Amino acid sequence: MKDFNINIVPTTTPAIVKFEANKFLTRHENYEFKNIDEAAKSPLAKQLFYLPFVKTVYIAQNFIAIEKYDIVDWPEVQEEVAEQIKSYLNKGGVVITESENKSGKVPVTVYAESTPNPAVMKFVANKKLVLKSAEFKNIDEAKNAPLVQKLFHFPFVKEVFIDENYVSIQKYDMAGWEEITLELREFIRNYLQEGNEVLNEEAVKTSNSNEAAKANQENKPDFEHLDDTSQQIVAILDEYIKPAVASDGGNILFESYNADNKTVKVILQGACSGCPSSTLTLKNGIETMLRDMLRDKVEYVEAING
Repeated sequence: MKDFNINIVPTTTPAIVKFEANKFLTRHENYEFKNIDEAAKSPLAKQLFYLPFVKTVYIAQNFIAIEKYDIVDWPEVQEEVAEQIKSYLNKGGVVITESENKSGKVPVTVYAESTPNPAVMKFVANKKLVLKSAEFKNIDEAKNAPLVQKLFHFPFVKEVFIDENYVSIQKYDMAGWEEITLELREFIRNYLQEGNEVLNEEAVKTSNSNEAAKANQENKPDFEHLDDTSQQIVAILDEYIKPAVASDGGNILFESYNADNKTVKVILQGACSGCPSSTLTLKNGIETMLRDMLRDKVEYVEAING
C-alpha cells in the first residue's frame, strides 16, 4: 500500500472540487482533460470520466480538481469520489503514462528574496517543492533530502529550511550574500530544472515518525486532544501568523500553553530561528495579537529556536 490520503477541498467555483493528496501526483506538469479521449495518457482521468457527472478533470502536482455537470451536487458524491481516487492510488494506479517532459527538463524560475534575518536568504521557485515544511541543521539530517545534501556541500551553508515553494538558506559569516546569492540561485534552478528529487519518500516517513515519537516522548497530545485555549492559539497562529512568517522565509509551530502563568511557547524555524528581530516581532506582533484575541488567557509568548 502506498499510504495515499485524499482531502476534499471546496473551491470558489461551486461546480469544481479539489481532491488534495498528501503526496505528489505529478512532479512538474499540470494537465486538463475535457473528455475521455483527451485523457488517453492519464489512466486515472479516464477512470474518473466513467462517472457520468464528470465534465472536466484537472491534474496538478498534488491534487485532482473535478468540474461536474449539474445532474448532482458535490455533497452527494464527493466522499465516494475521494475514496475512489484514494483506492486507485494506493493500489499503484498510474496517474500519467507518458513522460512529463521528453527532454527531461522543465521550465523553472527561481528568485532570491531577502528576509528580516540578515543571515538567511529565501530562494523562491515557481513550482511546489514539498507538501510539508522541513528543517535541516546539518548534512546528517539531510540524508533523505537530496537537494539539501548538495546544498550542504557549499562551505558557507549553515542551515536549510524548505517549505511549499521556497528554500531558506542560513549562511556562515565567511561569505556575504552579494558573493554567493547568484551561485546558489542558479544551482537550485538547475537542480529543479533537471527534475531531481527534493525530498525522497523516506524523508517524509522519517519526519512523521520523528514528530510522533517526540510527541509521545514529551507526552504531547495531538490537536484534537489539546485544551480549548491551546486549540484557539493554534488556529490563530495558522490563520494570522504563519502566512506572514512564511513570506519571510520561516515557520512558527505551537509548542505548549501554560494556563497557570498564561504563557505560550512557540518554535521558530527557517529565517525566524535566531533572527535578531524575532524577539521584537514576538512582543509587538504575536504576543499582542494573542492577548487581544484571547483576553485574560495569554500574557506572554516565549520562542524556542528550531
